[in-house]
Amino acid sequence: MKLVWDATGERKYEMGVDHGVLYPQNNTGAYQSGVAWNGLTNVTESPEGAEATDLWADNIKYGSLRSAETFGGTIEAYTYPEEFNQCDGNVEVAPGVYIGQQSRVPFGFSYRTMIGSDAGSDSDDSYKLHLVYGATASPSEKSRDTINDSPEAATLSWEFDTTPVNVTGQKATAKMEIDSTKTTAEKLQALEAILYGGEPEVTATEPGDWATNYKNYYEKVGNEYVPVTGVSAPTWSASKYYSAGDPPRLPLPDEVITLLSEE
Repeated sequence: MKLVWDATGERKYEMGVDHGVLYPQNNTGAYQSGVAWNGLTNVTESPEGAEATDLWADNIKYGSLRSAETFGGTIEAYTYPEEFNQCDGNVEVAPGVYIGQQSRVPFGFSYRTMIGSDAGSDSDDSYKLHLVYGATASPSEKSRDTINDSPEAATLSWEFDTTPVNVTGQKATAKMEIDSTKTTAEKLQALEAILYGGEPEVTATEPGDWATNYKNYYEKVGNEYVPVTGVSAPTWSASKYYSAGDPPRLPLPDEVITLLSEE
């Protein structure tokens, strides 16, 4: 079949960045307790390495070897989640008081870019999820400018390097991409429930820890879930109180591959 260029629906491109999530790494190496990264403006990927070393023999170019590839980049945003302080070498020593030059906690990171096309560039149905593992942030310059007649919000920037994680049957990697157009909506929804956390679930029976941990449960007010408050546990009622959904976490590559490969 003869090749056709720029066919309708095939003029695709990527744009935008949103749905940033930070996953600080805990002492076991897991990426738990993800938090939303608001104000994300740019993520620049900067892979390095994979440099060629030519081999010469018999007066000809005999072959070529490539060095190991590394992955890093830059995150830009107007703000950052409180939990990122530990990743940026800051420690809160008193309420609202921070000191720098401390140990930097490794982190995972996820974000989304949109896939546009001539058939519908404004649709949110097509996108890529980007998962980054084993990142550590480098110290970054911060500039403070006076407010003038053309004020601009300061943009913060952090360069990061990564240490790759193992992938069964493949080389270790620090980056994964998931293309929504090449998997099912059900599998994508299951993955996003892990990345972004699950919805609170209504309690059908009284939880065993209700009397002591009632503040860990929620009531639904309109479209929002509000934590239960009070000095003592209120009387439990069926279908009124909700348990917290699964917390957001960053699954390792093998878990993602297994999830998206299931029939």
